[in-house]
Amino acid sequence: MSRHPEVLWAQRSDKVYLTISLPDAKDISVKCDPQGLFSFSAMGVQGESFDFSLELFGKIVPEGCKTNVGLRNIICSIMKEEKGWWKRLLKSEEKPAPYIKVDWNKWCDEDDEDPNCY
Repeated sequence: MSRHPEVLWAQRSDKVYLTISLPDAKDISVKCDPQGLFSFSAMGVQGESFDFSLELFGKIVPEGCKTNVGLRNIICSIMKEEKGWWKRLLKSEEKPAPYIKVDWNKWCDEDDEDPNCY
């Protein structure tokens, strides 16, 4: 059975940032579908399997999805197809899963987006 790592999210008008907390992950796989489906899987340090899929609020540009693997976490930068602020991360209006949280350290408000924010 797979587990879910903690996922922190923040956005800009052109991108969504997902920070996946998974130290020393191996076999990392990230898939971005133009319709807004984001899929992640990896192996944890003890060989446990982590994976999840998110149906994002809007469409995305798969070529504009970048993944940066660090020692403590994986940061995914996802380019939005259309510039603009999403009302929420996921298409569904239901409350997101408990492992998905707002990344207040990277958060910018729509009205104060500037190059110094982040």
